[in-house]
Amino acid sequence: MTTLLIVDGANVVGSVPDGWWKDRRGAAERLRDRLAARAAAGVAGLVGPLDVVLVVEGAARGVDPVPGVRIEEAAGSGDDLVVALAAGAAQECVVVTADRELRARVTAEGARVVGPRTVYP
Repeated sequence: MTTLLIVDGANVVGSVPDGWWKDRRGAAERLRDRLAARAAAGVAGLVGPLDVVLVVEGAARGVDPVPGVRIEEAAGSGDDLVVALAAGAAQECVVVTADRELRARVTAEGARVVGPRTVYP
C-alpha cells in the first residue's frame, strides 16, 4: 500500500521567502509541480510511489490537480482539512508542515510529520 502524503500548502509555501505573497496561487502551482515530479519516486525518507494531496486555502484556491497530485481546497481552515484527511486515512499517512499546533493535532490522529524541506524547495 502506498503512503498518503498530505501537504499543508500554505505552510510549506510560506517556509521559503521567494515572493510567494505576491502570487499565492502561482506559488501553490509551483509547489504542486514539484510534488508531481517526486510523487512516483518518493521524497527524502519516503519511498515512492506516494499518494500526494496538496491542501490549499484562501487566495491559493483554484489550483488544478495534475497526475500524481490531488488538490483539496479548504473552504475554511486549511489546518482543519489536513486533520480531517489524516483522521480518515486508510493507509500510512505523513503530513508535511512546520506548524506546531497542526503537528500535534495530526500526530494525535496517528499520522507522522515531516518538515517542509522534505518536499520544498
